Amino acid sequence: MKEKEMIFGIRAVIEAVEAGKDIDKVLVKRELSGELFLELQEQLRRYEIPMQKVPVERIDRITRKNHQGVIAFTSAVTYQKLENIVPLLYEEGKIPFILVLDGLTDVRNFGAIARTCEVAGVDAIVIPEKGSVSVNADAIKTSVGALHSIPVCREKNLKEAIVFLKNSGIKVVAATEKAASFYTETDLSVPVAIVLGSEDTGVAPEHLRVCDELIRIPQSGTIQSLNVSVAAGVLIYEVVRQRGFTS
Repeated sequence: MKEKEMIFGIRAVIEAVEAGKDIDKVLVKRELSGELFLELQEQLRRYEIPMQKVPVERIDRITRKNHQGVIAFTSAVTYQKLENIVPLLYEEGKIPFILVLDGLTDVRNFGAIARTCEVAGVDAIVIPEKGSVSVNADAIKTSVGALHSIPVCREKNLKEAIVFLKNSGIKVVAATEKAASFYTETDLSVPVAIVLGSEDTGVAPEHLRVCDELIRIPQSGTIQSLNVSVAAGVLIYEVVRQRGFTS
């Protein structure tokens, strides 16, 4: 990550937050304390910015500048709120189409998925606050700018986000090899959210349990799974097919 995408020092980070700068997350050294640090913590809580305590060696590996034990990573986009996006879609007369990414960590896959989403008309992408990719310069580049066009919602609790979607009249469908039904056997023409997990662990069990349906993509080879961006493309375009493509 380029240093222009980072902010160093407690006071500098506090000022950036107060100025409304879009901050993706903040790393602080574990031993940090004092009144100024308490002020930083309060500002981060107020604006719901994730903070992670790490060994100072990790911060030293990121930069040689005088960081004072604090580095903030700026966001390349402004994250949207899911509770604002969904009502707006209904107001605009759209049939909501949401993609939920559970634990995806590869920025290149994320960028490729975002590019497919933008081309296919997906209304928003939902990611968790922790244990996930974020929208940085590499993601923007891989998405060929698509992440500037499609809303990204970063949620503290993905399970609650899924329940919110269901309560909003959106059918939530998770892709998993554990499913009995193929993806072509479910109705995706209705308001829908597709949940995809990382390639190594898949969708978390607690999230699978609250989804409306589980689906899978048929496989006949010996490799365990598809690349997640390829799987996303297959499922996204099944929604497009079922809804009837209009240029």
